[in-house]
Amino acid sequence: MAGEPQADCLFCKIVAGSVPATVVRETGTTVAFRDINPQAPTHVLVIPKAHYPDAASLAAAEPQLAADLLREAGEVAAGDKVDGTGYRIVFNTGAGAGQTVFHAHAHVLGGRGLDWPPG
Repeated sequence: MAGEPQADCLFCKIVAGSVPATVVRETGTTVAFRDINPQAPTHVLVIPKAHYPDAASLAAAEPQLAADLLREAGEVAAGDKVDGTGYRIVFNTGAGAGQTVFHAHAHVLGGRGLDWPPG
């Protein structure tokens, strides 16, 4: 069921504390942790604690939680001091867009030039 932890979800396991992660921020509704395969000096994933398969389903079901996630992405950028030089927030939605963990999450990328368009 949407919003409920999924036993086979890696990010739900990180939220539960059964899988370790390098957590940089945590609120009542979100967790932010370093990506294990960083694509930039700052590469942090911000996830809702509630399970939704992607950003679109999260926003449709719980717009306030989606807003919490975006606010935390900005806090992560400020904490890593990339807010002044620029950063990118990326939501991959669906396997064709590169989503590999089907738990809504934002990638916060910064600390290097980020070309446009992305590859």
